[in-house]
Amino acid sequence: VQLQASGGGLVQAGGSLRLSCAASGNIFIVNAMGWYRQARGKQREPVATITRGGGTNYADSVKGRFTISRDNARNTVYLQMNSLKPEDTAVYYCHALIMRPSSREYDYWGQGTLVTVSS
Repeated sequence: VQLQASGGGLVQAGGSLRLSCAASGNIFIVNAMGWYRQARGKQREPVATITRGGGTNYADSVKGRFTISRDNARNTVYLQMNSLKPEDTAVYYCHALIMRPSSREYDYWGQGTLVTVSS
């Protein structure tokens, strides 16, 4: 199983980016998915999560600016980031709880994609 993230880049403050992350491999079902970020010198922190049914949670720092969504048919999660701020600069990692055909659930992480917001 792999999580392949894309969509990071350099953007000016106030701009927008959209991250995508697709799960592939020997998957029975993808349950919760989410995005986390790690800024230089800081610990990884949750940004937004979404259940298979579409229930969402957001970090207070991104509420009203970021929107998480998913396409269950494509096993893909998205993060639309608007009104970006320099403090949003970080490596963004996607995460998924995936049930394998063995009926066991595992944690998987994507490789990380860098988002840089210039002031």
